Amino acid sequence: MTDSREVATILGGGSFGTAMATILAENGHDARLWVRDPETVAAINEQRENTRYMPGKALPEGLLATESLEDALSGATLVFVALPSKAFADVLPLARELIRPDTIVVSCTKGIHADGFLLMSQLLEREWPQARVAVLSGPNLAREVVEKRFSGTVIASPDETLCQRVQDAMSCSYFRVYDNPDRFGVELAGALKNIYAMATGMAAALGVGENSSAFLITRSLAEMSRFAVRLGGDPLTFLGLAGVGDLIVTCTSSLSRNYRVGYAIGQGKSVDQAVAELGQTAEGVNTVRLVAARAEELGVYMPIAAGLGQILFAGKPVQKVIADLMGGEHNHDVEFVVPGKH
Repeated sequence: MTDSREVATILGGGSFGTAMATILAENGHDARLWVRDPETVAAINEQRENTRYMPGKALPEGLLATESLEDALSGATLVFVALPSKAFADVLPLARELIRPDTIVVSCTKGIHADGFLLMSQLLEREWPQARVAVLSGPNLAREVVEKRFSGTVIASPDETLCQRVQDAMSCSYFRVYDNPDRFGVELAGALKNIYAMATGMAAALGVGENSSAFLITRSLAEMSRFAVRLGGDPLTFLGLAGVGDLIVTCTSSLSRNYRVGYAIGQGKSVDQAVAELGQTAEGVNTVRLVAARAEELGVYMPIAAGLGQILFAGKPVQKVIADLMGGEHNHDVEFVVPGKH
């Protein structure tokens, strides 16, 4: 990092927001974590521990939690939004007048807003038009970040100066920050992979083999890029950390919330039971519904997403979905299309 000290506000005291606040505080910045639960605020400030989302992990002294949006955002030079997607539309209007012009705002949420099929950065631009908006995404399991295990992430924006500011603020000995100008592709990859983490978690619970897991993850990547191309995105973005990197870790780790929800469903639990057992937000549940409907509307072939939606919301038997997948119409292996080539 540089000698420049940022006033960094993190909206959202869940596991990922806590991880980002930890890095920023340890890098010497003024890190403020906005949390709505007063008990969590007290635990962070007094016990130096987020007992709800990150139990047993000591937090740095430079991290301050607060229930007040005004206090959290006062003088902020960097704002990281790590709220569940369903909370975005409620919280952003409350803070609109507190965001100073040209403040750098980084979305860390991997979800989709149902009204208008908006990514979180698009919702931020609508609600906070005075801000400079970017996206942070990558294979970043929050607990491993707090444990200081080597990780890489992507800051996505066509604004090179913005990217450099975030890289300077967050880079450290165990956390490497790469830039990418394709904000849309990076953010879409982060949202889509949650679907396939649920699918692979379900498959693991059913006892499929390693060949099956590799098949499922690889075809998931093809499906994600196919959808991105239809929406005008660059499929090559999906070959980076925010695409294949995030997909691999989310589809193979028991630390992944969406994988755990899929695993519970594969064990025979309902969606509601699986989410309640998790005790945290699993963005994939909402994303499956939205993406499957959008793909059908656009005529994009996404059999895994569609099949998962039928299992979750229509009660279709898993074995029937697998049979349909294996008998699908697409037989091409590599489906990436380089712009300008056919």
